[in-house]
Amino acid sequence: MYDFVNKSIAILQITDLHIMASAGDKLMGIDTEYYFKRVLNQAFNTYQSFDLVLLTGDLAQEPCQASYSRLNGYLQQLGVPCICLPGNHDDFLIMEQVLNQGSVSCRKQALLGNWQIICLNSQIPDSADGILAPQELEFLENCLITHPEHFALIALHHHCLPTMSFWMDNMMIKNSSRFLHVAGLYPQVKIITCGHIHQILDEQYGNIKVFGSPSTCFQFTPLSTNFSLDTTAPGYRIISLNPDGSSTSKVIRLPIELTEIELNGHY
Repeated sequence: MYDFVNKSIAILQITDLHIMASAGDKLMGIDTEYYFKRVLNQAFNTYQSFDLVLLTGDLAQEPCQASYSRLNGYLQQLGVPCICLPGNHDDFLIMEQVLNQGSVSCRKQALLGNWQIICLNSQIPDSADGILAPQELEFLENCLITHPEHFALIALHHHCLPTMSFWMDNMMIKNSSRFLHVAGLYPQVKIITCGHIHQILDEQYGNIKVFGSPSTCFQFTPLSTNFSLDTTAPGYRIISLNPDGSSTSKVIRLPIELTEIELNGHY
């Protein structure tokens, strides 16, 4: 599926779309689908090309055939491979039915040149919290053992390092210490990237870069004790993977302020 030789790999990470059941429906005053489309348009109009679009969960606020089908339509138009991960708001069974055709998939691993993308499911059924079940950690290790010559980027929805927002960090991966220990055993692991936090995270764990990305719709206030929204613009992350295992990354936002957001809202 992928054919890369001695070139950098450009990944567009978008996350926390929170698409509603019907187009035009709003969440806390925000037309989430409208801003998702604006993010896609800006990213593809201002960057030469992407080799992969990585969607790291909470694709739908109201997970159903309709919301995922519209998302699938937008993604198919891009002409770029897209990998979809589940978040706590998603219905992974419906995702696997709808988002597994053409250039769009829910695959758990992709080999791109001398890199591999490993996608983990951190869902806990009927909970906003995250965990990596034993089979997910086993899958991770199997990928790393099977392809020791490939540098690795691990993608998942929930965060594994604290954001210093108390309410958000209560939903961190429950066994994050175990996950980080496993990842740290393999020197080819270079990046862990997540969604869920609706804000930027740029940290380092040993030799591993740990990223969190802004939502394509509304953002959470950093360093907050309780749930809090702000008017910061939607955004996305671009990750460039180099053949030597190095990487660069940047977060870009829409040139707006979300003045219509209901700051006292909840979701």
